[in-house]
Amino acid sequence: MTDPDSSGESNGYDRLGGPRLWLLLRLNRWAFTGVILLAVFVVLVAASGLELTPLREIVESQDGIEFLFSAFIGAIITGTAIVVTINQLVLSQELGAVGQQRGRMQEAMEFRRDVERTIEEDASPPEPAAFLFELVDGVHERANELEAEMEDERDEELREKVTEYVEETTGNAESVKSDLRDAQFGTFDVVWNALNFNYSRKIYDARKIRADHSDSLSDEANEKIDHVIDTLQLFGPAREHFKTLYFQWELITLSRALLYISVPALTVMALLIMYVDGSALPGTTLGVDNLVWVTSAGFVVGISPFVVFIVYILRIATVAKRTLAMGPFILRESERDEDLG
Repeated sequence: MTDPDSSGESNGYDRLGGPRLWLLLRLNRWAFTGVILLAVFVVLVAASGLELTPLREIVESQDGIEFLFSAFIGAIITGTAIVVTINQLVLSQELGAVGQQRGRMQEAMEFRRDVERTIEEDASPPEPAAFLFELVDGVHERANELEAEMEDERDEELREKVTEYVEETTGNAESVKSDLRDAQFGTFDVVWNALNFNYSRKIYDARKIRADHSDSLSDEANEKIDHVIDTLQLFGPAREHFKTLYFQWELITLSRALLYISVPALTVMALLIMYVDGSALPGTTLGVDNLVWVTSAGFVVGISPFVVFIVYILRIATVAKRTLAMGPFILRESERDEDLG
């Protein structure tokens, strides 16, 4: 897979990600959890049809129900304690003395003023999606201003490079702006669209154009390129800030989900240990021993907190890995092989 900031295409992150990226990032977490749990359940039930020792014999001779499900009780309780610890760590970042909180406020307001000066807006929107929309729109406008400045440029190679750069930048900006219009923070849409804007590549391309054609560029054209780069540079901290907020939001959501699931899961484990043995639930359903159906369902309930934890952490870890570098740094292969070596 290609890093969103290493793709030279307007919206390469969507197209190059493929099914794996859609599964890791875009698929609803509860749907993802359901798919995994259903797959486990099907495998367990299907295994009863193999030439293996029947489950009822194992339960009767080895007290397998208690052996299997008693371990879940300790695991769920331990996992819940870990979740509470994670929640405390996340929330502790929001605590602090009044001086610290005031400093955070001042830094946030200073960043907003920098953005407003750069994109020439009187007041930037307070919502994350709208804020990123205005910032991307500012890049769009600065790129158009650069293209307009180069209309009378005699250097044909330079003019073609600028035109190609502007087309790529504005195309990517239009796609991201379109998706940001209906994005709501708390869902993954805001972060996804922030990832789709490959600002690192755009910073590199703009600096490369200026370095390769420094003798041909007029002072006005240089100023327009600087303006494009300055606006792109503001997108990086904004994306990282909203990504951090989203991580905190997701970890809190994960903590609540696990706490909600833990008590029902513990209850099911207790019921299976207390009331199910080798003589329980005689007979078959659809050709499968009823004990297999119940034990398989119980196992799925037992691992459900762990699976929920996995699917949430998978998305957080995937986003974190793909955004390790901020600014004009590209960590994966790109399409600029001609610049290597």
